[in-house]
Amino acid sequence: MKNIYRKSILIIIVISLIASFEYSYAGNEDRVGQAGGTELLINPWARSSGWGNVGIACNRGLEAMFSNIAGVAFTQRTEIIFSQALWLMGSGVTISSFGITQHVGETGVIGLAFSSMRFGDLLKTTVDLPEGGLGYFSPNLTNINLCYAKMFSNSIYGGINLKVISERIDNMGATGIALDAGIQYITGEQENIMFGIALKNVGPRMKYSGDGLSTRATQSNGSFEQTLEERSQNFDLPTCLNIGLTYMFVFSEQHKLLLSGAFISNSFTKDNFVLGLEYRMMDYLMLRGGYTYEKGIWEKANRTFAYTGPSAGVTINVPFNKEKGSSFSIDYSYRASNPFQGTHTIGARINL
Repeated sequence: MKNIYRKSILIIIVISLIASFEYSYAGNEDRVGQAGGTELLINPWARSSGWGNVGIACNRGLEAMFSNIAGVAFTQRTEIIFSQALWLMGSGVTISSFGITQHVGETGVIGLAFSSMRFGDLLKTTVDLPEGGLGYFSPNLTNINLCYAKMFSNSIYGGINLKVISERIDNMGATGIALDAGIQYITGEQENIMFGIALKNVGPRMKYSGDGLSTRATQSNGSFEQTLEERSQNFDLPTCLNIGLTYMFVFSEQHKLLLSGAFISNSFTKDNFVLGLEYRMMDYLMLRGGYTYEKGIWEKANRTFAYTGPSAGVTINVPFNKEKGSSFSIDYSYRASNPFQGTHTIGARINL
């Protein structure tokens, strides 16, 4: 009976993901540039971004909140991550992130994460004062994630993530919500074959509002002034479907190599194909690298992706209580881009 229950849940989740994604018209290149909230497509975490977000089938713990929420179910006790990214270095944009996941009950995990994208202080200008003189303002994009993941069996893991999206500039902003859902399936004699599928950023359209859309105008005869408010167009969220497969080569208990591939089908940008490798030495040292391909990425004139494909990362993990599995680790990743000098991300992780 339990097996029937678990298989039914898996089938329902897969059908729901595929049906929802078909509804969102995924993969239509004619719609490139028509979505908003594209910060939702930026991975703020260091470990998973080091091999190009390819770990849809094998990412585990808090960082799986970005690629496949099902991986959060692998949290053993408590996991805390602080992360800082210099996005497209030279642009002055930074991404600060914090997250915590907690194992609850026998098989459940809850998680909470914040990510804030800041653009520095920008000069205020108007038509009458194009050189400024009115001070500065600081745009801020904030995402709040609240998730729940669960182990349905030794092979099937699933989860759902609620996102609250906030975009603010000087005197106007937009707020919205979105949902992620995903599953991971593990099989093989050594549990070394992993499959994952996730649907991300499904939600209602967002719309900007605020005083920034208002202006004061004077009647042609100069008799009085009135306030005119412009209408803001609604915009869609960047829905995408992630499908990943990982095979782990187990050479010994000390040495493992993960080969991962992923297909990311985007509703409002070109589809991505990702290939990545990760070498693990007793979980003390991890080296990873990846390559992300999209149509036209090798031709500068046709490239619509800031990143040029390659990515790399490293993790140093120091256990301080082997019985409980407690550890402290530092993660670093680099993603090559043109223009700018790539994206550098560093994170500190605590497992309690």
